[in-house]
Amino acid sequence: MLDKLESIKDKYLRLEEQLSDPEVIADQKRFRKLNKEYSDLTDVVQAYDRYKSNKLQLEEMRQMVKQEKDPDMKALAQAELEELQAQEPELEQQLKLLLLPKDEADSRNVIIEIRAGTGGDEAALFATDLLRMYQRFAERKSWKYEVMGFSEASIPGACKEAVLSISGHDVYGTMKFESGVHRVQRVPETETQGRIHTSAASVAVLPEAEEVDIDIRKEDLQMDTFRSGGKGGQNVNKVETAVRITHIPSGIVVACQEERSQLQNRERSLKMLRAKLYDIQLAEKNKQRADLRRSMVATGDRSAKIRTYNFPQSRVTDHRIGFTSHALPQILEGSLDEIIEALKLHDQTVRLQEEHQ
Repeated sequence: MLDKLESIKDKYLRLEEQLSDPEVIADQKRFRKLNKEYSDLTDVVQAYDRYKSNKLQLEEMRQMVKQEKDPDMKALAQAELEELQAQEPELEQQLKLLLLPKDEADSRNVIIEIRAGTGGDEAALFATDLLRMYQRFAERKSWKYEVMGFSEASIPGACKEAVLSISGHDVYGTMKFESGVHRVQRVPETETQGRIHTSAASVAVLPEAEEVDIDIRKEDLQMDTFRSGGKGGQNVNKVETAVRITHIPSGIVVACQEERSQLQNRERSLKMLRAKLYDIQLAEKNKQRADLRRSMVATGDRSAKIRTYNFPQSRVTDHRIGFTSHALPQILEGSLDEIIEALKLHDQTVRLQEEHQ
């Protein structure tokens, strides 16, 4: 492990030199590529530096305990030595986790599909809450987001179905844990008896695919156009700008009517289709990997209930890892870091255990 870490540190320092080279800076494509590599190694190198610093201080304290004559100073050195020794296993574990291979899709942008499930209007209102939660989370992470599709429920402004595109650093690696059924327990505004209702919405997080990832043949596509509904100005219900694409081999259907031009809606629809096909391809690969098959945390079963938002008790529970938080209002405002970090840690720990079986 130490040889591997030294090799990573050497590469990191070489990248640091290259990134300050004027020729590299002038070539923006190369600069972005090298900067991403540098960024990906930063956490590992910083953890390795902490590990080495701890080792060095441990040796110094051992010498001090051995050589110190003054009883008080010796006792202080012994206390510090014990503290450093206690930190060592934690630092080693952190390095092992950071050295685990990343999923190939972790650095991708994502397309998130949110659908209201059981619960009628209340489910649609909850789906809207989830959409807003992910938008706020994206803002906190300084990611860019865009609503690619929004199908309104019977309640104005409530979401029957929404498609959200998010781009930034390692978005899929962070957001993939959100796939599954989210459940809410609360008293709906329309409930006169004050009874708590349970409703649900499903979330699917798809890694965004490039054209080179997925080969889509024109003959495999059936494209239909139709008139847009809802907001959109003069063109609504007059010009067939909305697009529906059916991928014949898989039966996948995607549609978009958010843009004012048929070409833009077609491009968005193809983007969604590529993501769905890439997700299927990725799922097939993951079936062969024991860690994802056993832990069911990372991509998991999308029909499985993963999280409950209980309003009366201001409680959020993630059922996969038994995580509970009583900060429900903050979580719905996008404070998802604590839950996601706990899910990441659980996933890494399971993978680490399986690597050593």
